[in-house]
Amino acid sequence: MAAARRNKRVAATQSGFLKLNPSLGQSESNLGRRKRVNKNKKKNWNKHSDIQDVEEFLDDVRLQERSTGGLLSERPDDGLFFVDTGDHSKNIQKGGAEKKGRGSRPLRIDLILQNDSLIPPPKDILAHQQPNAKKLRRIAQKAEQLAAKGVLPRRQKLLMRRKVAAGSKAKERPSANNHPERPFYDLWTEPSGVTADPWYLEQTQKKLVKRPDKLNQKPSALPAVEVIAAGGSYNPEFFSHQALLLQAHEVEVKRQKEEQRVERQLAYKREDTATEETVFQEQVEGLLEEEEGEEPVQEGEEPMQEKTTSQSATRDKKTERQRKREKAEKAKEQHRKAVQVLTGRRQQLFQLRSIHAEVKRREQRTRERQAKRRARQEAQKSLPRRLGKLKFQAPDLDVQLSDEIPGSLRMLRPEGSILKDRFKSLQKRNMIEPRERAKFKRRHKLKYVEKRAFKAIT
Repeated sequence: MAAARRNKRVAATQSGFLKLNPSLGQSESNLGRRKRVNKNKKKNWNKHSDIQDVEEFLDDVRLQERSTGGLLSERPDDGLFFVDTGDHSKNIQKGGAEKKGRGSRPLRIDLILQNDSLIPPPKDILAHQQPNAKKLRRIAQKAEQLAAKGVLPRRQKLLMRRKVAAGSKAKERPSANNHPERPFYDLWTEPSGVTADPWYLEQTQKKLVKRPDKLNQKPSALPAVEVIAAGGSYNPEFFSHQALLLQAHEVEVKRQKEEQRVERQLAYKREDTATEETVFQEQVEGLLEEEEGEEPVQEGEEPMQEKTTSQSATRDKKTERQRKREKAEKAKEQHRKAVQVLTGRRQQLFQLRSIHAEVKRREQRTRERQAKRRARQEAQKSLPRRLGKLKFQAPDLDVQLSDEIPGSLRMLRPEGSILKDRFKSLQKRNMIEPRERAKFKRRHKLKYVEKRAFKAIT
């Protein structure tokens, strides 16, 4: 690199070097007397070395290489100058024929868009690199060797077998578009099933995943918008309005009963109130222990458990005669049970009618239980499920009393909130879990300061 810079700098000092940047001559003329610095020390090399002329020369060389494709001093005269004959009306084509007019001249926009740089673009090395190229090359060479021997890989064998099997079947030619008996094609219908080879679809990973049937089911059977009863109208009928009032009354009674049940559970009896005597009994309890029902163990006697273990240890082993007798009794008991089971089965032949009736009763009970289970499942589809730690709380009914019913639609007062109604509807349809408003917890305590004005008044 240093030798190339030195050669270019020497070329610049020659009289035949053409400078494309006019500022180079001015910089050389402005060079004055240089400051004498000791350059034997390394720290003064970059500090006091003037390389401005070298940088300007290299910039001018790069500019010439970009714009003209090389140094102007090295180009021939034919590449720098041309003879203007003054005849601009004639343009010579490639075939040697002459064409009059300005049709053969390039457009100005094309000249602007042309690339001025004559340096070819750098070669993209990454475009020619392949991951695992050495491994792929080795696999390809091995495949060529096997192909030369007439051995096919397993994948290709499977494909050949499938092609042979597919070719043996009679293929139906599709009818032409202008055939009068062809079926009607609906553009907006759903596309038919995939007719390609399933093995090919699995290998190319184009086979669609089967969608579970559960994803197509709605989380609840309730409608998105529930219409209020007829009694909730601004001008309802008397009986429908009374039915709605009764429904709201039942909800309120149920709520009061729940509150009373909680109060009863939390209430305490006056008899259970602590007195001085009960407090004293609790304090002295456990201090006086009376051992009743326990007999002291004498010195010469041993515990009962030790006696039993000693007796079992000293017990004699069974004799051969005792073992034979136990074995015979065991075989006799098994034979008796087998005879009893066989007798029971024979007796069941005379009980076929009662057994058949019992089977029918069991099947009837099974069908009834299945019907109840299906009815319960259908009823649960319209009920909110437990999705979180909180239970679903049904909103209050928007109902007006008899004296609050307006006489016209203009006097109607709006009740409830559309946002709350939609939020509760999403909870009821099992789309979101029931939630409660997050409580604000103050991080720092409030600090109260009495100002002077407050102190002056008090």
